[in-house]
Amino acid sequence: MSKTASVALAPSSSLFARLMATIDRLLMASAKISNHNGDLPRFGL
Repeated sequence: MSKTASVALAPSSSLFARLMATIDRLLMASAKISNHNGDLPRFGL
């Protein structure tokens, strides 16, 4: 038996990183909808 153990933990994301990922998903969804409609996507907020 090994005297050491390792536990695989999910990396904790900071609140700021999760917020940026959410904003990124929203902007990508908006760009896909605009592209589907034949419009140019608006970049940024």
